[in-house]
Amino acid sequence: MATLKDVAAAANVTMLDAFLALKNDARIAVDIKDRVDEAALTLNYELKITQIDVADLAGVGKGTVSYALNGSDLIKPETRQKVVEAAAQLGYRPNIMARNLKTNRAGIVGYSWHIHDDPARLNNLLDEFIYRVTIAAETHHYHLLTFIQPQEDAERVYDDLISTNRVDGFILSDVRYDDQRIKRLFALNAPFVAFGGMYLPDANFAYVDVDGKLGIERVIDHLLAQGHERIGLVNWHPGNLVGDAREAGYRSAMRKAGITIHDDWIAYTPNILRSASEATARVMAAKHAPSAIVCTNDVMAFGAKALLDERGYRGVALTGYDDDPTAEFLQITSVRQPIAAVSKTLFDLLLGEIRNEPRAQRQVVFDPELIVRQSSLAG
Repeated sequence: MATLKDVAAAANVTMLDAFLALKNDARIAVDIKDRVDEAALTLNYELKITQIDVADLAGVGKGTVSYALNGSDLIKPETRQKVVEAAAQLGYRPNIMARNLKTNRAGIVGYSWHIHDDPARLNNLLDEFIYRVTIAAETHHYHLLTFIQPQEDAERVYDDLISTNRVDGFILSDVRYDDQRIKRLFALNAPFVAFGGMYLPDANFAYVDVDGKLGIERVIDHLLAQGHERIGLVNWHPGNLVGDAREAGYRSAMRKAGITIHDDWIAYTPNILRSASEATARVMAAKHAPSAIVCTNDVMAFGAKALLDERGYRGVALTGYDDDPTAEFLQITSVRQPIAAVSKTLFDLLLGEIRNEPRAQRQVVFDPELIVRQSSLAG
């Protein structure tokens, strides 16, 4: 039976060129594709990547591929790396640790813990998200594998988990501009779905999101209805995808209301209590101090409240975002995301990606809900 290496040799091209030609990759020259197609036809070859192909590309024996992708200590690290890279280049997803021979799947999906600005503080929104996703997963007889994403060479953990077939796919959160995880998962041909992505330019992957721009627009409309026009903003530094979307909502709602935004009404901060307090102090030091402050996260709102209370500001409206239980306790107006619906929809999309049966609608966006409390009400 002919192999990819045989086709490449007959066409006088490299294995990777032969692979890309048979995948109809636009980067391959027409003459090369014609030669490869002719060789494949002559050899009666149909593209189906196996461990033999990975072994041929990596320059190792077939048995070495199996051991390497199983993470065996018998294989030298440099050899294993060659095998992993060859498997990734050929889009090979082995069934080395599969627990269900019929479906050829592990029944496990991976999720990396969100990296917080303040590692000492839990993120209640993402904790609820993980809980809800776990429920959705177990409804479909899947389990969730959580792991810590390293600060350096973060993509390697995804390589390891998918190449050894410990997971069938991944759930991502904290999506960023030029997200290297997404690029790597595409390169690995690994199924994944993201919580977030609607404001990422040219997003071409499955995601579920909640419209953060709309959420802040609703906050501003509420504050305007309460009689506020000098409205400040405490936000993440520019370049944060979530923060940028929420600031866009602030600016669009203020512009629609015909209000000119003063530069000193906006302050940027990490999502850390003390830093948010300091940012609030800068906003309140403006020449025309705001009568209301919009925070793009509840933690920032808690820091803002501490500053306002400490310095005795009265009548300054305050809002947060994400509806943390502490926001309810402190009676802070916030924006609630429908996490239960997000989680259920997200896992359904992931199942479609894993089964190679993508849903007709692979990008789903929910509207947030404004929860009005005493902190933003007049009087």
